Amino acid sequence: MTPEPPTVGEYLRAVTLAVEVLASSARDAGLEAPVPTCPGWTVRDLLAHQGMVHRWATAIVRGADPVTVETAAIEASGLADPDPVTWLEAGATDLVDALTGAPDDLDALVFLREAPPARRFWARRQCHETTVHALDGLSARLGRHLTARDASWVSEKLAVDGIDELLVGFWQRRTKGLRSQSPYTAAVSADTGDVWLLEVGPRGTVTRHLQARDGIPSQVRWLHGGAPDLYLALWNRGGTVGDPTGLLPAWREGGAITW
Repeated sequence: MTPEPPTVGEYLRAVTLAVEVLASSARDAGLEAPVPTCPGWTVRDLLAHQGMVHRWATAIVRGADPVTVETAAIEASGLADPDPVTWLEAGATDLVDALTGAPDDLDALVFLREAPPARRFWARRQCHETTVHALDGLSARLGRHLTARDASWVSEKLAVDGIDELLVGFWQRRTKGLRSQSPYTAAVSADTGDVWLLEVGPRGTVTRHLQARDGIPSQVRWLHGGAPDLYLALWNRGGTVGDPTGLLPAWREGGAITW
């Protein structure tokens, strides 16, 4: 049986923690510092992007049509703000308030495969959106890609959930994920006992979240490691994982998530 995912409350506490990490890293690194994990971005760009996504998500949770949200104008506002860290924090507080007050049967857009109900979906999506970008902020402060020790504030439970959102939610979408003209089967195995089985072919990827005791084909290509390392590696932020057949380079290119 798949372990229980984080609760909405746990997701929102993780958002708050990630914002604290991002804000602290941004202040230490400086607004014009480059972000190694987001080539071409400065910390100012990172803050403006994350603050825009928070405000976009808040608008959707509160009933806005996603198409009508002026994301470019919001991001420009963040770039121009004299104190973009405080601007980020204000948007995050509003997001957490909106999701805290939203009903469990919230009627709102969801856009990933096998998505949970809307309130949980948006809490989860913004949790991992913010956590990954907090890792980016940390990479700017440290000047490099990250190790699991750097990301010790990301719990194992949260890391497993974030791997699942990427492999099941994003990579199974028609417009995202992996493609291969030569079909193959791969397994992502975490030390927690969680296993994701991926069937990769020319039309996309089909993913199943299993447990280690479940039947897994013998002829598979493996990626394995601790959950935080896999989280970093699959979201393209660092990490050290076992990759005996060289899956990661193609996966990092084909599975990258962009706005």
